[in-house]
Amino acid sequence: MKINIASDYHDMSRQAAERFYEKLQADPSVHFGLATGGTPIGMYRHLSELLASSPLKTDALKTFNLDEYIGLPPSDPNSFYSFMKEQVYKPWNLQADQCFIPDGNAADLEKECERYEAMIDQYGIDVQLLGVGKNGHIGFNEPGTRFDALTQVVELKPSTRKANARFFPSTDDVPTHAVTMGIGSILKAKEIVLIASGEAKAEAVYALVHREQTEDWPITALKQHRNVTVIVDEAAGRLIDTKGGDA
Repeated sequence: MKINIASDYHDMSRQAAERFYEKLQADPSVHFGLATGGTPIGMYRHLSELLASSPLKTDALKTFNLDEYIGLPPSDPNSFYSFMKEQVYKPWNLQADQCFIPDGNAADLEKECERYEAMIDQYGIDVQLLGVGKNGHIGFNEPGTRFDALTQVVELKPSTRKANARFFPSTDDVPTHAVTMGIGSILKAKEIVLIASGEAKAEAVYALVHREQTEDWPITALKQHRNVTVIVDEAAGRLIDTKGGDA
């Protein structure tokens, strides 16, 4: 596991964006697994600026979203599809057949989970971007999730809904369930880049670096993976001992 301590949120976003830019530069047909939420917004904006100032071909790129709320149509401004369209699909000039995201309105959600997992297996994910929740969740895999879990329907913890309420009129408007890549799905990626910012994420980052693997902290599942890069700002990394940058 490689650990990079950035000076602040902007620096963290820049480092992550440059890493993904370099991956696209090296392989225009790379497959990215992408995350939503507040943390990656800076990274997406910085990468969009890089692509505008130093263009790369994006017509062969494919993206796979970690998750989607259940019950929100794609047109809803709070759906993750809308988030990705605004932050990624439009600025990167991606077409519909390049962008994959779970269907949170599927008539049969179990079959939708199986379909999405089969798509991950078919194409493969080269680099997976992750954020992390205060309770250590990755994707929407809450504490107690099995490390071998595949794409699944999950019920969101009250703490997670409260954290996401800033995007909605109130906490009551935040969906209670979502479709998410499972931890096992995430671990299939060839490379994982985790970003975290702020003191509220410090305990989760500490768990990843210093705790044993435990389902109480889903983030610790990343210890199983052979190619993980952690990029955090000083506030999120304040509890860890980097020991020269590797853990």
